[in-house]
Amino acid sequence: MRIARFKVDGTSGWGFVCGDKVCPVTDGTELMDALADESSLRHLYQAASPGYGVSEVRFLAPIPNPPQFLGIGLNYRLHAAETGAAIPESPVSFSFFNSSIINPGDAIQVPPISDQVDWEVELGVVIGQEACCVSEEDALDHIAGYTIVNDVSARDIQLSEGQWSRGKSLNTFKPMGPWIVTADELGAADNLAVKLWVNDNLKQDGETSDLIFNVPQLVSHMSQFLTLGTGAVISTGTPSGVGMARKPPEYLRPGDQVTLEIEGIGRLSNPVEAACSS
Repeated sequence: MRIARFKVDGTSGWGFVCGDKVCPVTDGTELMDALADESSLRHLYQAASPGYGVSEVRFLAPIPNPPQFLGIGLNYRLHAAETGAAIPESPVSFSFFNSSIINPGDAIQVPPISDQVDWEVELGVVIGQEACCVSEEDALDHIAGYTIVNDVSARDIQLSEGQWSRGKSLNTFKPMGPWIVTADELGAADNLAVKLWVNDNLKQDGETSDLIFNVPQLVSHMSQFLTLGTGAVISTGTPSGVGMARKPPEYLRPGDQVTLEIEGIGRLSNPVEAACSS
């Protein structure tokens, strides 16, 4: 199943993407309630009927206000190698601010306080039934599905501080979407191609098989010290090919177009523009 939030004719809703059609949920069920109950979600899917063509709607970030929005750093072997970092012994975790989330197609804004704005394609794990102290073996039972996150990062800010949240949470720095693909389709998402283009130039070309800590390990680890609520998003890290590690370094500039693709999910694309300085 592909679960999407969308806007059409000025009204927002949610539903399912069924081929080239969008099948809205119209019985008043809230998305978070459905994500928490797989059987309810499947019933809604079976009862849904086409309402719009895909081209008629504007897709929105599938989880605009997650109860937790967590990042994992240095979680691909080749990315750790390109940055000269040691392989972590346990997941390197931090938080993003929800205010940084934007929709597919919205502009990533380069702020005047940074000239080192970088790209990072990442697999986003969306929690269904809340998870507290779950084992790796049970972790998949708590995953509603997967989405795509662009972990846009102001490297000059990120590397000037002892923590990474601010440099990765500026306004517009977390494009998300285009929808959620349920875990029954992708399982543990352990062998998916992960790619990113700036304009027409392929910059990142990795696979989730290169993850240091896989999805069940991450969900289990994070659930040991906090209860992952329904709709929580874990952004699982980025493969090699980031701008900071290139020689010479490359960064996003106004006028660029950034396109991310994860096998089995789809594509997320956003333009880049200058932020207002006032």
